[in-house]
Amino acid sequence: MDQTARVPTLETPRLRLAKLAQADAPEVQAAFPRWEIVQYLSIHVPWPYPPDGALSFIRDRLEPAMAAGHQWHWSIRPKGRPGPLIGIIGLMDGEDNNRGFWLVPEWQGRGLMTEACIAVNDFWFDVLGRDVLRVPKAIANERSRRISERMGMRVIARREQDYVSGRLETEVWEITRAEWHAWRESEREKG
Repeated sequence: MDQTARVPTLETPRLRLAKLAQADAPEVQAAFPRWEIVQYLSIHVPWPYPPDGALSFIRDRLEPAMAAGHQWHWSIRPKGRPGPLIGIIGLMDGEDNNRGFWLVPEWQGRGLMTEACIAVNDFWFDVLGRDVLRVPKAIANERSRRISERMGMRVIARREQDYVSGRLETEVWEITRAEWHAWRESEREKG
């Protein structure tokens, strides 16, 4: 298990995932503070979002956690020419919270977040050597739940959790390394 793995650039058929850095803060600040994005995020996200929210979050929380080898975060951009930042995806060492993401609404519904999740799940299991991936999701967050369903994850717990939009019923989704590799193999066989 490589706790101190660096955050490498990952590529999917349509996306480039690069280590999130302070230089990304202006684009994050422009794209992120929208109700459609924040409503199902942790209550720790300040709302209304402050003018320096992205910079302070990246500089003061994410970069130190990445340097310590406890978190891995990527900007999500369309592949090819330098494209706009359209979202963020991250992995975290946590008991029941190992992956989080957001994607601007204009880019949703195209399977892009599924591509990003596949890339970071591979990193979680194959580079970091983790045995299980767990992700809490508000039951009302249907798009995010569908991604987990498509990837062979299953619900292992239900609870209430606080989000920017309030206290909501939440499911904790899980997939083991063996289940992930079986799902990946079945997807390869489909072509």
